[in-house]
Amino acid sequence: MKVFIIGASGLVGSNCQKHFTEQGWDVKGSYFSYPTQGTVFYNTLDPANAENFDIAAWKPDIIVHCGALTHVDYCETHEDESYQKTVQSTINIIALAKKCSARMVYLSTDYVFDGKKGPYKEDDPVNPVSVYGRHKLEAEQLVLKEVLGSLVLRVTNVYGNELRGKNFIARIIDQCRNNQKLTLKLPYDQFASPTNALDIARAMFVLLHDNKKGIYHIGSTDYMNRIELALRVLQYFPKAEYDLVPMNTAQLQQPAARPLIGGFIRSKFSSEYPVFLFGTVDSYLSEITKGY
Repeated sequence: MKVFIIGASGLVGSNCQKHFTEQGWDVKGSYFSYPTQGTVFYNTLDPANAENFDIAAWKPDIIVHCGALTHVDYCETHEDESYQKTVQSTINIIALAKKCSARMVYLSTDYVFDGKKGPYKEDDPVNPVSVYGRHKLEAEQLVLKEVLGSLVLRVTNVYGNELRGKNFIARIIDQCRNNQKLTLKLPYDQFASPTNALDIARAMFVLLHDNKKGIYHIGSTDYMNRIELALRVLQYFPKAEYDLVPMNTAQLQQPAARPLIGGFIRSKFSSEYPVFLFGTVDSYLSEITKGY
């Protein structure tokens, strides 16, 4: 199987590239602004760019779209840029997938829901409350409509191994290891399903291997708010100094609205793969803090 991964220098994309390669697939991945070893340049907003890797000539069987503008508050105040980097980039990749006769995987989010009645199943009504959520929903609907056999994986609160260490858990770990005092102003009313990027890659692999299509919610057995998540990490760093300031979302005065009771019920995936075992925040932290 030949797989091209858009955004392979990011958290989910890099884990997909590593896992798919380990499983024996022929994998290439792209970067846009952050090159990493084994990635090639590709600008999804400028398909005619002479510096782009020639994906069509490589003829992938599958194109995985992991590239994204994920800064929710930035998207809220930069709507045009959000549209370009989320929707227009997806439109361009859809055209490429059609040219290659390739299946497509799109990474989406629980921000397509309003967060009033979560956690969510795949067939629950969508109702995004932010620019980011609206654009992710528009993009996932385009993929499902335009690309035969396409797959949409909704994920949230993703953590795991990545070179830049941008995710929430990684930032806390980095500060603890560098003996920096943390000031954490976190909401107690935002709930979600933190999920390891490697588990997303593993789940995506079995779905692609079995030619699955449609929408799947991918989430760990963990379900917690942001304070609980931070404290779970800090348990592994007993010497860490921190100030924790519990707040509700309204007090944070964030530009973009959040789906407060978010996250997923993954009964669809689990019914089809009952022996697939997801990791947890604890299993991840136990592994990476050995010898700390």
